[in-house]
Amino acid sequence: MSSAPIHRRLPLTWLGLLPFIIFVTLFLILPTIHIVIGAFQDRSGAFTLQNLRDLNTGTIPSSYWISIKISVASAALGCLIGFGMAAAVTFGAVPRWIKAPLMTFSGVASNFAGVPLAFAFLATFGPVGLITVFLRNNFGIVLQRDLGFSILSFWGLTVTYLFFQIPLMILIITPALEGLRKEWREAAEVLGATSAQYWHMVALPILFPSLLGTFALLFANAFGAVATAIALTGSALNIVPIQLFAQIRGDVLGNPNLGYAMAFGMIVITAIANVLYIWLRIRAERWLK
Repeated sequence: MSSAPIHRRLPLTWLGLLPFIIFVTLFLILPTIHIVIGAFQDRSGAFTLQNLRDLNTGTIPSSYWISIKISVASAALGCLIGFGMAAAVTFGAVPRWIKAPLMTFSGVASNFAGVPLAFAFLATFGPVGLITVFLRNNFGIVLQRDLGFSILSFWGLTVTYLFFQIPLMILIITPALEGLRKEWREAAEVLGATSAQYWHMVALPILFPSLLGTFALLFANAFGAVATAIALTGSALNIVPIQLFAQIRGDVLGNPNLGYAMAFGMIVITAIANVLYIWLRIRAERWLK
């Protein structure tokens, strides 16, 4: 007597993931595959390594270096300022009722980028921006002349990135701070440790994987920011996203395959940063469970 074949059906709960899977496939996986393939092709579609060799020519190396410096600067400042704000809210240095609005704002601001963010900072710190005009008319201070600050410069783009870097740091580090057990501080105090010694010898070593992992994530977040940089600085700052845009926008002098190679280089750098973040995050969670 033969038994009827058993048909395994995919649980209906997986249908909820279908839109996400389709979205990721169409707008992340397939474009990434297309970029990687294009980085190893010439204009006729033949395999070549010349595109990768050309990454070491012209102003491309310096554009990578400037992008890395901006990413490191914005990630470091974002970690420092965001950690201070998260610690103040978590440990009661500021009123507790501020925490909910701060977390809500951080959730919105961490995703606020692109043209709207560039316009907001141009309207505030641009040549005729609100703060620029206010300081010039009321105090005779010209930002670029007296303070050496321009929104179209290295530090201008770095400050702009801080608008979404600091909130992202707050969102990520707050759960880690809340995971510090009160018993650890109490035990340190019983043994005669000061507050500074507790942070130096107990809290910061435990938080170090989370801090380093978050720094890696913020670095990747800034390094991959394209729309904000292009909308804010245009061609005034030689960074990778602007160089990449010049290669793939379709001009006669452009080289789309070189643009793919530049994008491939960005993918590699951000992938390394994200893998480092995931690995450090896993290590940090062992302590905070």
